[in-house]
Amino acid sequence: MRADTQSRKQAPDDDHVALAVEVFRMLSDATRVRLVWALLDGEKSVNELADAVGKSPAGVSQHLAKLRLARLVRTRKQGNQVFYRIENSHVGQLVEDAIYHAEHSSGGFPDHHRPAGAAPAPESAAVARPTRRTNIR
Repeated sequence: MRADTQSRKQAPDDDHVALAVEVFRMLSDATRVRLVWALLDGEKSVNELADAVGKSPAGVSQHLAKLRLARLVRTRKQGNQVFYRIENSHVGQLVEDAIYHAEHSSGGFPDHHRPAGAAPAPESAAVARPTRRTNIR
């Protein structure tokens, strides 16, 4: 049995609860959730992320700095460009599960349960999201 899937009967310690609260605080902003979602497909530059979320590169950089300080994303420099990627699979899984939970909560048949290539539900057709569902563990 993997260490991260063992029984969860023992209550988490206070430090881990405090860190979890901080993670949720960082993800309580729609732009940050969209940034992490955009990174599910892999590493991207600030400009690529700005295009993906429809915000200015300066604004995106500020959000990314907060995500980096919270250890939700990490960086790699190449020349004068900075590339971002998700810190670990748990971060991506958390955001992916939150979005899928939201789809379930909104009623109907969630798009992520539809076969690949199937037409999305009409009420969700305007929501832009990657068409693939990957297990990033």
